[in-house]
Amino acid sequence: MTRYIKRHSLFARIVHGIVGVSTMFLILSGFVVFVPAIAQWAGTGVVQFLRLLHRIFAVSFIVAPLVGLILFPKGFVHIMKNLTARWDDDDKTFMKLFPKYLFRPKATHMPPQHEVKSGQRLSDGALLLASLGIAVSGVVLWAGSYVPPLVFGLALILHDICFFGIALIMLVHIYLGAGIFEPYRGLARLMWGDGMVAEGPARYHWGYWADEELASGENVIEK
Repeated sequence: MTRYIKRHSLFARIVHGIVGVSTMFLILSGFVVFVPAIAQWAGTGVVQFLRLLHRIFAVSFIVAPLVGLILFPKGFVHIMKNLTARWDDDDKTFMKLFPKYLFRPKATHMPPQHEVKSGQRLSDGALLLASLGIAVSGVVLWAGSYVPPLVFGLALILHDICFFGIALIMLVHIYLGAGIFEPYRGLARLMWGDGMVAEGPARYHWGYWADEELASGENVIEK
């Protein structure tokens, strides 16, 4: 028998899935629209169709987390509490060792972490800010002629900056979350599967959190 800890609820996984798929399509369609050479190669018809789909997926990108916030405000509070949690010595050590860990994971002993690793707090915080920026600027750009030219121009600059920020964060997120990086292999099921993590990987990646969950037993399942 192996003990598993339920890390993410079904609703959280659904919202993550909608936002994740929307983000990937927005990035791909954004590249086609943003890079003139690609837009010219694709053709006017394809570009216009992608512009339409870009707006549709932009709606799901914005609406899904807003629905989550309205239906489960405690979940949002919990997320923000983790993001703004005070760093302890293990958090600082984790970040110092992380570059070495990426290249020599088996030879690098990482300190135990809480529910959200210190590195993930940084990336999630940056992703949250970039997402807010790209959503607000996107709405302004959608308004088009209804806003002053200066506001439109500033929104376009902000949209481009946030676009590249999100694209970069997503590349790292996929590299780790999809298990391309060997120590994270199998963890894709946390958001794209049943949301469960076995005791061993849980202790390895989130030692403090795993000990707390296993001690309470509330989210622990044996199978």
